[in-house]
Amino acid sequence: MSTTTLLYIIIAGITALSLALFQYLYKSKKNKLHILFSFLRFITLFSLFLLIINPKFEKITIYNEKPKLVVAVDNSESIKHIGKEEDANNLVNNVVTNQELNDKFNIERYVFGGNIEDFDSLSFNAIQSNISKALSSLDNIYKNVNAPIVLLTDGNQTIGTDYEYVSNKLKQSVYPIVLGDTTQFVDIKIQQLNANKYAYLKNKFPVEVIVTYSGNQEISSQLTISTSNSTKFSKQLNLSKQNNSQTVIANLLADKVGVTTYYVSLSHLSEEKNTANNVKPFAVEVIDQKTNVAIISDIIHPDLGAIKKMVETNQQRSVSIVSPSEYLNSKELYQLAIIYQPNNKFKSVFDYINNEGLNSFVIVGTNTQWSFLNSAQTYYSQEITLQTEDYQPSLNSNYNTFIVDDLGFQSFPPLNSEFGDVIFNIPNSPILYKSINGNITDKALLTTFEDNNKRGALLLGENIWKWRAQSYLIDGTFDKFDSFFGKLIQYLTSNKRKSRLNLDYESFYNGSQDVVIIAQYFNKNYEFDANASLSITVNNTETNNTITIPFVLKQNKYQVDLSQLAAGTYDFTVNANNEISQSGRIQILDFNIEQQFFNANSNKLKQLAKNTNANSYHYTKIDAFVSDILSDGRYSIIEKSNKKIVPLIDFKYLLALIALSLALEWFIRKYNGLI
Repeated sequence: MSTTTLLYIIIAGITALSLALFQYLYKSKKNKLHILFSFLRFITLFSLFLLIINPKFEKITIYNEKPKLVVAVDNSESIKHIGKEEDANNLVNNVVTNQELNDKFNIERYVFGGNIEDFDSLSFNAIQSNISKALSSLDNIYKNVNAPIVLLTDGNQTIGTDYEYVSNKLKQSVYPIVLGDTTQFVDIKIQQLNANKYAYLKNKFPVEVIVTYSGNQEISSQLTISTSNSTKFSKQLNLSKQNNSQTVIANLLADKVGVTTYYVSLSHLSEEKNTANNVKPFAVEVIDQKTNVAIISDIIHPDLGAIKKMVETNQQRSVSIVSPSEYLNSKELYQLAIIYQPNNKFKSVFDYINNEGLNSFVIVGTNTQWSFLNSAQTYYSQEITLQTEDYQPSLNSNYNTFIVDDLGFQSFPPLNSEFGDVIFNIPNSPILYKSINGNITDKALLTTFEDNNKRGALLLGENIWKWRAQSYLIDGTFDKFDSFFGKLIQYLTSNKRKSRLNLDYESFYNGSQDVVIIAQYFNKNYEFDANASLSITVNNTETNNTITIPFVLKQNKYQVDLSQLAAGTYDFTVNANNEISQSGRIQILDFNIEQQFFNANSNKLKQLAKNTNANSYHYTKIDAFVSDILSDGRYSIIEKSNKKIVPLIDFKYLLALIALSLALEWFIRKYNGLI
């Protein structure tokens, strides 16, 4: 409380006392009750003056804050596969119900598989385990508090970044509780299989198989690659303790169009306990032609390499970066032209594309000669200002030509291009709008259009390579942005009519992969319909079993999760409002990556603990863990104080005191006939 406020209170007290004495003792006749009345009036006046002054007081609250103990439990199928689900449940109960731990920590629980979730129950049915994602998420959640992590797992990760690498960036200590046997058994397994997703008819495609062996004796095993009805490759492998791995490359012939499933298998060893890792299926989609894309440019720019990589992510496409003259010399080879920052040297290129009615994708920037481009085509024209502007993207959630996911475009860096309006002479469908200094406009930054069965796209800005880099920073992978760009290329290389029902799915899925089909449905005006009723009917081609599942609306798309389906081939039909339907086929490979391990990866978990300044423990040594963490001085209960400035006007008791003193004064005066 300041000196000035204290002075005001003293003055208020003197004033209140003076007024009370003046009213009852100076002017009035002497009465023994006047002293009481003066006191009550003083209380009333002084309290009112205090409310007017409204002094502020410090309120200090002392409390104890316990550190948090975060328990993260591996809920993947690998725990069930090694028979440790009961031990995992018991360990969780022992930690949560331990009174000493509860006295020292606030215990919070999570489960993880491919993603991390709040603890509800343990089912051990997650088809993937991403330990690094779980640790990074927990470290971010508890970044401002002291919260050691107890990790109950076998240490076998099947997806994501290596958690041993991630551990160097963690702020929290991680105490792995190792579930599983650390004894090494004799085992031969397919460590890794590399194969292209697509192959071309009558061409050979490579398959790389890496085989590893753990054991002391010299052994031999037969490696076979086969389909359901024939053997395509076979080789005898000889391995030993010293020569414990071998890489085999087989070149297989793609002899029929469509999806073909292959099985890589190793003959079993008599001492093996885990034979599930001796077989691994893979699938290849054979196509009879390849889409050749030309990137035509007269300048050198980092965008060119980025675009080439984005387009060639789909192995069905081949990209060549050529000059305008080189394109004209081999123009019959290409099905799509990406024209980068055209100038008057592109005249013959535009003449050929316009005459042949070919689809094209034009990307403009600061080196674009707009006076030429305005005259080379009739679809759009740019106001020529000879000034540049930076444009950030904003997603058009109502884009209806194909399914577009929001990749966080508003956080992407700006593209640079000519300042001024672009006027379209035909209808167009913006995918991204321009955003200038945070203000979203209705001007297209990336748009598509159609005219007389010809399709085109226009990107009004250079430096798209920065978008791809930003996407990697957000997601840790280029896949999402490359998929977005690939959908645009797929649209431009196809002449399929626009549909009110669009589906997005793969032709085949690995058994440990989420099987998700995404759909978008539009009304007759091609506006997204968020109130539609979509369902999918799935039929197993082998058993003829049929199920129907409704789609779930998520943002501006519908999706259905079919991950619960068993391995096999399925025909499906998506029905929208009993009005429009679309059919397709998917294949789910019979492969469970969580069953590829029989031992806990104790060495990796020990390194994880070491990198985070902690210790790892076998699940049978839980008492040692409890003793160590209770005695660790880093996790002490901290006494904290909370200082709060409280104004006097917040004290309700003062109002009650004013009311009480006024009421008593009135009642006593009334009782004694003074009113």
